[in-house]
Amino acid sequence: MLEVSGLEAAYGESRILFGVDLTVARGEVVTLLGRNGMGKTTTIRSIFGLLRPTGGTVRIDGRDLTGAAPHLVAGAGLGLVPEGRQIFPTLSVQENLQATATRGKWTLERIYDLFPRLKERRRNMGNQLSGGEQQMLAIGRALMTNPQLVVLDEATEGLAPLIRADIWACLTRLKSEGEAILVIDKNVDALTRFADRHVVIEKGRVVWQGSTPEILATPEVKDRFLHV
Repeated sequence: MLEVSGLEAAYGESRILFGVDLTVARGEVVTLLGRNGMGKTTTIRSIFGLLRPTGGTVRIDGRDLTGAAPHLVAGAGLGLVPEGRQIFPTLSVQENLQATATRGKWTLERIYDLFPRLKERRRNMGNQLSGGEQQMLAIGRALMTNPQLVVLDEATEGLAPLIRADIWACLTRLKSEGEAILVIDKNVDALTRFADRHVVIEKGRVVWQGSTPEILATPEVKDRFLHV
C-alpha cells in the first residue's frame, strides 16, 4: 500500500531525513519508533506532502506521489491522525466527522460503535472535549475518509492510562478488521501486542527494522534507540 524509498527532507539548510525506507502492506500494522527529534513526524509530513521531500520517492498503491499536494495523497487512500489532533474546535463532534467524509464502509454509525463516547458527545463542540475524546474524534475523522491506510502520529501522547488503553483497543480492533495502520508512539510494550513490524529511526536514518518477535528478542534495540 505504501512504499517509501530513500526519502530525504530538510527544513531550510537543515537536513532531517537521510534516505528513509519504509513499507506498509495491505492489512499490516507497522510502527515508526525513535526518540524525540529523530525525524518521525518529518517522515509523516513528507509522505503527506506537508513538507516537500528533497530526495527519494513515495509510492501509494503503486502510484508515485512524491511531493504531491496533501489532498491528492488523501485521495490516494491515506488518512492522517496528526500530532496534536487538530480537530475543528468550533464544529460539533458530528460535524467534525462529516466534514471530510467519503462513501465507504466507515459511516457515522460505525464510528459511534467504535467510540460510544463520541455518540454521547456528538452535539458538543470540539473545544468542549477532553484530550482523550479529541483523539478519538481525530481517529474517527480519519476513518470517515475511508482510507486504505491510517497513519497516526503520536497515537497516545499526553493521554491518561485508561484512555490510552481505549486507543490501543481501538487499533487492535481495526487490525482485526483488516485495516492497514502506520503508527508512531513511544509505548513499545503496547505496540508489540498488536503490530506486525517495527521501523526504528535515529537522526533521520532507519537503524533497525524487523517483526514483533524480532524486536522482542532484541532488547538492545530498545535500550540503544528508544530509551529517553
